[in-house]
Amino acid sequence: MAKRQKRFLVLADRPVNKDGFIKEWVDVGLVAMDSPNDPKPSIRIENGVVTELDGKRRNEFDMLDYFIADHCVDKSVAEEAMAIESLKFARMLVDINVPRAELVRLSVGFTPAKVVSILRELNVVELMMAMQKMRSRKPPMNQAHITNLKDAAPLLAADAAEAAYRGFAEIETTVGVGRYAPMNALALLVGGQTGRPGVLSQCAVEEALELSMGMRGLTSYAETVSVYGTEQVFIDGDDTPWSKSFLASAYASRGLKMRYTSGTGSEVQMGYAEGKSMLYLEVRCIMVTKGAGVQGLQNGSISCIGVPGAVPAGIKTVLAENVATVLMDLEVASGNDQTFTHSIERNTARMLMQFLPGTDFIFSGYAGEPNYDNMFAGSTHDVDDYDDYLVLQRDLQVDGGLNPVTEEGVIAVRNRAVRALQAVFEEVGLPAITDDEVERATYAHGSRDMGDRDVPEDLRAIDDFMKRGSTGLDIVRALAKRGFPDIAAAVLEMQKGKVAGDYLQTSAVYTDKFEVVSSVNHPNDYQGPGTGYRLEGERWEFLKNIPQAIDPESI
Repeated sequence: MAKRQKRFLVLADRPVNKDGFIKEWVDVGLVAMDSPNDPKPSIRIENGVVTELDGKRRNEFDMLDYFIADHCVDKSVAEEAMAIESLKFARMLVDINVPRAELVRLSVGFTPAKVVSILRELNVVELMMAMQKMRSRKPPMNQAHITNLKDAAPLLAADAAEAAYRGFAEIETTVGVGRYAPMNALALLVGGQTGRPGVLSQCAVEEALELSMGMRGLTSYAETVSVYGTEQVFIDGDDTPWSKSFLASAYASRGLKMRYTSGTGSEVQMGYAEGKSMLYLEVRCIMVTKGAGVQGLQNGSISCIGVPGAVPAGIKTVLAENVATVLMDLEVASGNDQTFTHSIERNTARMLMQFLPGTDFIFSGYAGEPNYDNMFAGSTHDVDDYDDYLVLQRDLQVDGGLNPVTEEGVIAVRNRAVRALQAVFEEVGLPAITDDEVERATYAHGSRDMGDRDVPEDLRAIDDFMKRGSTGLDIVRALAKRGFPDIAAAVLEMQKGKVAGDYLQTSAVYTDKFEVVSSVNHPNDYQGPGTGYRLEGERWEFLKNIPQAIDPESI
């Protein structure tokens, strides 16, 4: 065996070399932004109908082409928009003298290939500059995952309360056992409103159940309605763009905010990438979302990050797909929700591309639990990274959506959330939450610190809860009766919000006063230095003061 150089021996043991990397393989779609099989931009409109799209005549269209041509491309601006050279439009994206409104007016006239040709002209820093200008809502915010291996409702309530208290505007759960879904949703509803009134919550499960829980007032939004970039993958999912549009209207008409989910790499994973680049296929997903009238998209290689993460420029492409989403004037929940690397440095670098310019939701799932409890397969950052994240906000004067907190404050809010849920369970006939469970959940790091519940009894009871037709109003009554009037009032406001529908607007969230903040009443107005969202004033003073910072007057 050849003698090894000792530095290379050390490097071989570095965490990054446990990651998987592959050279580009165009035939199967393992290429990030620039496949030779990607079409060239073109459009032809005859008698108000798109008869050619990116080199295909109408009789050659697949179902995505038809949907994009008929429902996304704005034919009133298409010829004007398509006539602009791609490099020129790319420069317009980073030009502070070109307002966002003009760019989104034109962008809906583009074809998928045109969008890709523009994004290819931008380097990573320029893509971040574009994101800073094109983000829909003025203030950036954040979303958390709240799950655990045991589907333990007391722990879910405590973690939801802590996440809300720490500043997350949205919280999302899923299940290990499907029948637990309504109980998990209930735990997030009560816990979230304890931590900070107005936090939106969802439970990502099978779509009929997800819609039912929303209609009953147990959840307030949804985002796991997936769209794909090739016809075959769509068909394999037993769906079409039209059926997804119908589902979106079902959510919206029942007062539930929703966004679709997509992301680079899904078509490669499913074996039908047609030799196209990941970015091209993802832009098709984005344009289907726009055409369906959905207000936002969760993308950033959701659940597929290992695929673009393995090829050259793959992580740059993830940022590009986020930019493509806001270019279409959609809310973006920009990924960072699944871990993909053993390298701390690489992990942080991936996150910074959304953290620095700010997106509507920088994470579509920061793990509000230790990653061993994350049923969404682990996040780039979890509860053990809270302090690092707060210091990054402070170091760089960037608002990443999280608040400094005290240990005493977290203990108090976790304990109150579990006690509120304990009262609700007793009032609505669910299996008792014991005082021991309250204590464990209050101080737990994760589900390893919790005991085991009687799963069959839990499932029998939550099935009965649903069969009785129980709704969010039953939760309001239980909380009010058992001495939690403020949490009851917050849950009631969430029910009223479904009727009013104000938070269905693009990028909408609630403040703790139940005031809507969205792209409608707080649009991003960035046009260079001194404009747009600036971390300053009271918010900056708050974020500066992390608990571990020494007060000179105390020395």
